[in-house]
Amino acid sequence: MAKRITNRKVDYSQWYLDVVKEAKLADHSPVRGCMVIRPNGFAIWENMKSALDKMFKDTGHQNAYFPLFIPKSFLSKEARHVEGFAKECAVITHSRLKSVDGGVEVDPESKLDEELIVRPTSETIIWDAYRNWIQSYRDLPILINQWANVVRWEMRTRLFLRTMEFLWQEGHTAHASKEEAVEETLQMLEVYRTFAEEYMAMPVVTGVKTESERFAGAVDTYCIESLMQDGKALQAGTSHFLGQNFAKAFDVKFQDSDGDHKYVWATSWGVSTRLIGGLIMTHSDDNGLVLPPKLAPVQVVIVPIFKTDEQKRAVLDYARPVLDELKAKGIAVKLDDRDNFKPGWKFAEHEAQGIPLRIAIGPRDVKNGNMEIARRDTLEKKIINKEGSAELISELLSTIQNDMLQAANERIDNHTRHVDNYEEFKTVIEEGGFVYAHWDGTADTEEKIKEETKATIRCIPLKGDDTPGTCMVTGNPSEKKVLFARSY
Repeated sequence: MAKRITNRKVDYSQWYLDVVKEAKLADHSPVRGCMVIRPNGFAIWENMKSALDKMFKDTGHQNAYFPLFIPKSFLSKEARHVEGFAKECAVITHSRLKSVDGGVEVDPESKLDEELIVRPTSETIIWDAYRNWIQSYRDLPILINQWANVVRWEMRTRLFLRTMEFLWQEGHTAHASKEEAVEETLQMLEVYRTFAEEYMAMPVVTGVKTESERFAGAVDTYCIESLMQDGKALQAGTSHFLGQNFAKAFDVKFQDSDGDHKYVWATSWGVSTRLIGGLIMTHSDDNGLVLPPKLAPVQVVIVPIFKTDEQKRAVLDYARPVLDELKAKGIAVKLDDRDNFKPGWKFAEHEAQGIPLRIAIGPRDVKNGNMEIARRDTLEKKIINKEGSAELISELLSTIQNDMLQAANERIDNHTRHVDNYEEFKTVIEEGGFVYAHWDGTADTEEKIKEETKATIRCIPLKGDDTPGTCMVTGNPSEKKVLFARSY
């Protein structure tokens, strides 16, 4: 099975698609640019969703749901917002079809009085609702999250990383003060950082976007950025301080404790199924998918090995107590006792699907009281005693999770450079990776670098080199180094 996966160094893009295919994560759909998320892929998304949902609720947020369809006029109310999304919107103009000569066509008499937009994001429809919900300071804060799908009419798509329709969560909060809204924005950025590093084992840099890279309608956009194995950056999540832009656009005011009427302060924040793409490209290898245990739908698979019916009964009788002990420890474990596949084929399938730990049990293991365990991340194998194996395996899964984060950290450290002049920058950026350099803060210089090198400012890091210097391009003063990379 692994032979069907292209070597990363030969063709990274094809390698990525091969991993998705062999792990049975997703398929292309009949609708161009959309995807069918298969059970293996959706199970990963469910684990991500479960972990994030708990983190959201632990910070005081509640889930709600808002309509998929947005009146076109709503998008016109916030000028920068409509400008940012106008070219990506799917528009509904009619409400029904009619039968014609055995087929169907749009009924011209069903034209809508006002076109509807399939949501590219939900700020406008949500702030229309907030206008009805908010009258007094006693109604604040509102801390709402929505799990939903959105549509953005992308021309160049790739499974999970960029599709026309994708799944995501979008948080939308309303506050009485600027300080409270900024605190919320940074709090959710930290939630994303924690999730990326502690669950995905994917190190990230946190920072604020430049003006040209901000979310349409935001005052400030904060992000988490990670580095993939091919040296390109991936924006894995964003948290936006929206100021009072949407409150003013939708006339959302509250009466404060002194009786004065004021505009509400807002945030929004979100991550999407793009995280699965990030997970793939952070950890996987030429044998297929590699998953961190905390997000793996199956953490341990037990493969019995036998030739005769008598051996099968003995091996399964030996394996089932191991299965039960692992389940009792809360480990997601599966016994692969299919008769119609050879062990070698099963091993390759489980490797391609990224199961973190494999246990192989044969007649000799039954006789000796042993079992063979194999780590997916390092491909290391060893023989362990059955006695006490559940505790050892539980500890080993924690070790694998930590080792994967450490390996990813080491890879990023090895592909991070600091440069002081533009010629060196042009050379280094060709090699891929993160590059820290001084920038004079102007959009003209930012655009020049992008045009000449295809690198963008991924963020102005919240924690980085704050030493003042001079811009590598213009020689003008620079407050601090910013993070550059080529990106997805």
